[in-house]
Amino acid sequence: DLEKMESNNQMDVELNQNNVDLYEGMDINCLFEEDYIPAEILKIRESEDGEKEYYVHYHEFNIRLDNWVKIDSLDLDNIPDKTKKKRGKKRKLDGHDKGHRSPHVKNIQTIELGRYEIDTWYFSPYPEEFAHTGKLYLCEFCLKYMKRKRTLQRHKIKCNLRHPPGNEIYRDGELSVFEVDGRKNKIYCQNLCLLAKLFLDHKTLYYDVEPFLFYILTECDERGCHMVGYFSKEKNSPNDYNLACILVLPSYQRRGYGKFLIGFSYELSKKEGKPGTPEKPLSDLGLLGYRSYWTQVW
Repeated sequence: DLEKMESNNQMDVELNQNNVDLYEGMDINCLFEEDYIPAEILKIRESEDGEKEYYVHYHEFNIRLDNWVKIDSLDLDNIPDKTKKKRGKKRKLDGHDKGHRSPHVKNIQTIELGRYEIDTWYFSPYPEEFAHTGKLYLCEFCLKYMKRKRTLQRHKIKCNLRHPPGNEIYRDGELSVFEVDGRKNKIYCQNLCLLAKLFLDHKTLYYDVEPFLFYILTECDERGCHMVGYFSKEKNSPNDYNLACILVLPSYQRRGYGKFLIGFSYELSKKEGKPGTPEKPLSDLGLLGYRSYWTQVW
């Protein structure tokens, strides 16, 4: 406790020496890897040990890299001039004023899914009691989410699923695709959408899953079929959209699975006798995936 008090006092002295009031909406240089780069403080909170933490957006990078940092990551010796002029004029940040970021601060930092621990990219509207745990534990088969590792371990003993709860419509070696109906498997699909939102900035569908079909790509072994990624599509699209949302989990990216899912969506359209096109707008990674797919096809 004494060390903690001394640490907090040292930070207060440092702030007074630099004559800097840190506030939400403030531009400041922040340490990123080995260099200080321009950033903005979006949110300030107090951690469990009483130390202040700062949620920053790096101006040069995508918002998926927004993160909580300690005060020693902030460059208090070189405050941008425009920030000095605004000192004391704290503005309320609504999350929209720069037009390129989500209005929400990332609420879950990492997830454990199967054998992977994955850093998240964006906010996802998990229930409040789960949303500020720092790390969330997910069953890799039913996608139920839990706050504690031991809860997950107990759940694994009782969970009977070893693959997504739908019909297996494709198999090639260790790869399988399952078609899951949002009406018949509502809880699973809602859990899937909450998981997907951690990695998709513009996703808005979370709970209204009944009008959609979900196509889950898995890698299979003796333990079961492990989700790699998925795409969803409306059951009855007036515009003949063949894909509403697409995601490959970060732990499986750069292996060609995105192109596989895009190709699969077109094969389904062919089977249905429809031209098929994805819904717009595409996410940044979705757009890259389609460009890569069409480059390969043509």
